[in-house]
Amino acid sequence: MHEYHLENLSQDPIHGYIAFTAGCDAGEVSEQVLIDHPWVQRLRGIHQLQTAWWVFPTAEHTRFQHVLGVMHLASQAVNSLYESLQSVCPDVPSRGYVESLLRLAGLLHDVGHGPFGHFFDEYFLQDYGLTHELLGAAIIEGPLAPLLEGVRRNPNSSLLPDEQIDPRQISWLIRRPVSGSEDEQPRWLWLLRTLLSGIYTIDNMDFVLRDSYMSGYSFRPYDLDRLLRYSFFTEAGMTIHDRGINALMRFMTARMELFRNVYFHRTVRAIDLTLVDLFQASKEHLFPGNPLEHLDEYLRFTESSLLVDVARWELSDDVGLKTLGTQWQQLLSRQVPWKMVCQRNLVFAEGDSESSSIFSDSALVETKLRQQLGPAWSEVDLRVDIARQVYRPHTHGPAAGQNFLLDSSLNQVRPLQANELFGSLPVSYRICRIYALSDDSRVDLTSALDSLLGGHGGDDLTNM
Repeated sequence: MHEYHLENLSQDPIHGYIAFTAGCDAGEVSEQVLIDHPWVQRLRGIHQLQTAWWVFPTAEHTRFQHVLGVMHLASQAVNSLYESLQSVCPDVPSRGYVESLLRLAGLLHDVGHGPFGHFFDEYFLQDYGLTHELLGAAIIEGPLAPLLEGVRRNPNSSLLPDEQIDPRQISWLIRRPVSGSEDEQPRWLWLLRTLLSGIYTIDNMDFVLRDSYMSGYSFRPYDLDRLLRYSFFTEAGMTIHDRGINALMRFMTARMELFRNVYFHRTVRAIDLTLVDLFQASKEHLFPGNPLEHLDEYLRFTESSLLVDVARWELSDDVGLKTLGTQWQQLLSRQVPWKMVCQRNLVFAEGDSESSSIFSDSALVETKLRQQLGPAWSEVDLRVDIARQVYRPHTHGPAAGQNFLLDSSLNQVRPLQANELFGSLPVSYRICRIYALSDDSRVDLTSALDSLLGGHGGDDLTNM
């Protein structure tokens, strides 16, 4: 009989019921203990969409709901993939170990995030040579390690008596591969990492569904069940049967459209521009230093706590803090000074050199624009914003190179890019936008930008 008293259910609008272990035997640690731990509960205070929730009113979901969804997808992935993983890697641990390991990696992959998510990586953690993944790894191998070692089962399977979760394997799984890395890990673990750092992962499969639904963009933008059903491991690596290629293309298209229409929305990027200056001026007042040296303070540092703190600065007796507080209050009231005056899209195909394009560097584009417009523009306030999205991840290098295609007509495993649909996708695109404090300069700036493009303006989206 199923031991219902040893599990709980969380009702989720994306996946339905998400099961997790609750009660446990003496000496064991249930998944609920980890879910309820302050380091995971802290994610309730960090929005999943770093600033897009200011533009899409229903997109108020947080990293907490997302990691529960990723944990749930870990079980679905193991259900589809474990048998093939075992056939390729006979030394793989039990299904109970692999499933629990991947579920815990899914639950904890965002545990190191700070306020505004990836924005915080770029404008704070980078100052200390950190990313949220490195910080998360330190949390997993530090305060959470004893609890992780005590996990013995999940709602579907259990570890063998001689197995124990290794927190170092979880922290390794959540970190992105580094080029030239020679990490000594078993092959089965390298293959599992594809599910967290690859073309389609338990992370991005959840956020594409969740962000689409919560933003109102789409209720069900791709077929998750078909994508997993036709995925498996071969000697080459993570492989998709050609019957699943349309599901993969639909997923990739949905992800691309989310970036274009939600994450890179013109007003979202205007808010980001405003936040950059404000955050740079404020960060010495927000946190005492390197989070690795102040983990107790970091545990209590969230987007929620930050926004409450800065909202009070306007009442400070300190003149500098009071000025910053007034500026923060304007942002909190959605008074964003920057207006998009023109936009051009650039698509890069296989063989195109992105790095040699002027549109790989926003500062260079701004300099060239001012030169094009003449001396009168040297002091005019304007910003160039270049957003880049990868359509088709490269299949060489540590982060990829693990996705393959089974051509059923030949019964042959080939690199995924050999498929004509996948190969026809562009490699990447960039959105180049010019922001100014008013619309008055729209025509001049658009003409100057088109001149830099050599007269080929691409998509005219200035009035979007």
